[in-house]
Amino acid sequence: MTATRPSVLIPIAPGTNRNQELADAFEAAGATTAQVPLQDLRDGKAKLVDHQLLAVGGGFSYGDALGAGRLLGLDLVGWFGDQLAEAVAQAMPIIGICNGFQALVRAGLLPGDGTPAALVGNDSGRFECRWVTLAPQGGRSVWLDGLDHPLRCPVAHAEGRLVVGSGADLDSSAAFRYVDGDGELAGGAYPANPNGSVGDIAGLVDGSGLVLGLMPHPEDHIRPAQDPLRGRTQGGSCLDLFRAGVAAVAN
Repeated sequence: MTATRPSVLIPIAPGTNRNQELADAFEAAGATTAQVPLQDLRDGKAKLVDHQLLAVGGGFSYGDALGAGRLLGLDLVGWFGDQLAEAVAQAMPIIGICNGFQALVRAGLLPGDGTPAALVGNDSGRFECRWVTLAPQGGRSVWLDGLDHPLRCPVAHAEGRLVVGSGADLDSSAAFRYVDGDGELAGGAYPANPNGSVGDIAGLVDGSGLVLGLMPHPEDHIRPAQDPLRGRTQGGSCLDLFRAGVAAVAN
């Protein structure tokens, strides 16, 4: 008997443009995917609870009007807040990448403990598109299960600098940190830390370990051949990240 492949819902907002790469990554990890326009979710033609995972992809949702991820974050709360609450209650793994991470932060799902946090303009003052190396902060999330090695993938954002309110500490919520080519923490140094994020944090996880957000694009490195420096620096493919999420809900 063939095991059923878990289903991943990938909502599509106006301006979303990383949905196909995200679907490819999850399908390579053993899942099926459903790329669904937000309007179909609003109209009840599709429901979050009919799937086992939620993946909010990157792009420029709503053209980044009023701030990166803000309108998509409002959609998540205003239109689907009850479905999200039900999904979290049912232990559904959720991932947000780049613009999707921004939306999860805007929606209050990350850091998830009331800590004030935001993703603002890069320290460089420009759009950053470059490959980076990430060190997983293991044991904090189902998405990090078995990830004991650095990952490499590109960033592509203008508003990826993570900041927190005065006195706040996100160390316990850090899922990934930017490191240099030798695997050492970037220490805020550019370009290893491409945006100036506090604590070199590239991604956050909530207290449940189910909700993960990160600015870099792991869906762009699921095969070794995709890395222009393959074998010549620290860090490997990100496919195990997607496998971990799928394994968390696989029957």
